[in-house]
This record gives sequence, structure tokens and C-alpha cells, in this order.
Amino acid sequence: MIVSRRNLLVGAGAASALTLVPAASAARLKAIGLQLYTVRDIFAKDPVGTLEQVARIGYRETEFGGGGYESMDHAMLRKTMVRLGLTAPSIHISYDALLQRFEPSVAMAKTLGATTVVLPYMTEEHRNEQGWNAALPNFNRFASDLRRVGLGFAYHNHDFEFTVRPGGVSLYDRLLKETDPTLVKLELDLYWAAHAGEDLTALIGRLAPRLYAYHVKDMRTDRSMAAVGQGTIDFAALFKLGGSAGVRHFYVENDQAPAPYLPDIATSFRTLRALRF
Repeated sequence: MIVSRRNLLVGAGAASALTLVPAASAARLKAIGLQLYTVRDIFAKDPVGTLEQVARIGYRETEFGGGGYESMDHAMLRKTMVRLGLTAPSIHISYDALLQRFEPSVAMAKTLGATTVVLPYMTEEHRNEQGWNAALPNFNRFASDLRRVGLGFAYHNHDFEFTVRPGGVSLYDRLLKETDPTLVKLELDLYWAAHAGEDLTALIGRLAPRLYAYHVKDMRTDRSMAAVGQGTIDFAALFKLGGSAGVRHFYVENDQAPAPYLPDIATSFRTLRALRF
């Protein structure tokens, strides 16, 4: 976000007040990102044109996910991003792909310029105690193997990780306990955590050392998804929390963005660019 410290801190006490500003404020939203799953329908049909539109809106970071990007020409996508001044710090790669096609997945990530691989989704067979406990050792293995080739690893949540609670312990808490905190980082989807009934302020404080990125989407009073600024989540309050200080990327995402998609992501971008915290 383009707000200078001079505008944020005025008066004779500015120098001393500076120490009170959370670190996240000092690094706030300089590059607003977009998870391309939001525009998957148009991206699948015209990836270059879609990236051009995304850059024209003002986005400077992207996160690949959906739209069939896995089977596209990754060198061409990277060349397009360089031309447009875009980067892709992280990409979403499925659990099965990491299990069965690890080396091609690494090659894809590196060609796209990513430095972190995010596991975005666990299918129904893993959403129980037995399936989840069987998968968690692979999370550690993915992260360890990725580190050896110079890539980070993070897990992206939906709501089921919080609401499925075998023996009274949520799948998310099991993830936190059974995975290596130095290797397995977290991409916190703020909407889905709120949808699951989590207190976002408390959750961010608890997860702070492991937070890598936020997925930023808003929630209406009926709990449906909305463009940022068209719902009830107070993002400014969340971003200024001390627990947000280590968050490196803020990716707009709306799984249910209405066609033609571009107005929705433009609304989210304008809201975040104007946000003051």
C-alpha cells in the first residue's frame, strides 16, 4: 500500500512512535497479488491476455492455481510476466502431483520463477482422522525435499481443517503439531478460516511464526464470498496485528467471482491499494 511513514506518523513524537508501528505496516502491500484461480475461466482460454489485464489493473504479483496452467507453456508464461512486470512468488500444486510428479512440479515452479510451492487443497478421502494422519508425514517430506532444491513449502486451508475434529482435535491443530514448523509454512485463507468460525485475531496470533501469505477475500453477512471491501472482514485491523508482521504476500482471491471477473478483481485491488493501517 502506498502510504508513507510521513503520512502515517506526524508530530514531534513521530520518531518514538515509529517503534510502536507493527512491522507489517512498514512492509504493507507494496505489491498486491492475485491468485489466478479467481480468473480461471478466462485464463484457461487466453492466459496471455488475462495476465495483461491483471497487470493493467495494477497487480504486480500472481499466484498460479487452476485454469489448466499446469499443462501450459511455462517458459512462455514466465516471458509474458517479465514483459508485464509481474512475478509469481508461489504456485499451487496438488497433493497428488507432489506425490507422483515431484520433479516435473519442481521444474514447473522454477520455470515460473516461484520460490514457494503451496499445497492448496486436500480431497475428501483425506478429510478424516485416518486419511489426514497418513498424509501429514508427506507434508514434511515435500517440504524437506523442496528445501533441498531451493524452494519453500506452505499449506493453504479451507474450512474443513477447522471444522473436522476427530476426538475433539481439529485437523488444522493436528497439522500444526505433526509438521515441522521450520519447513511447513502456512498460507492462511482469511475467508475460509472466518467461515469455519475462527477468531481471526486470535488465530493470526497463534500462527504468526509460520505465516507465509494471506489469501484475501471478503465475507458478506450471509457468509458468501465477496470482493475485498464488499463484505464484513476488517482487513486493516488484521494486517496491523503484530502476528501479521511476517506475512510476505497478500493474494486477492475470490473462488466465486462473477463473470466477467475483471471488475471483481479490480474492486479488490482498489480497496487494498487505498487501505490504511
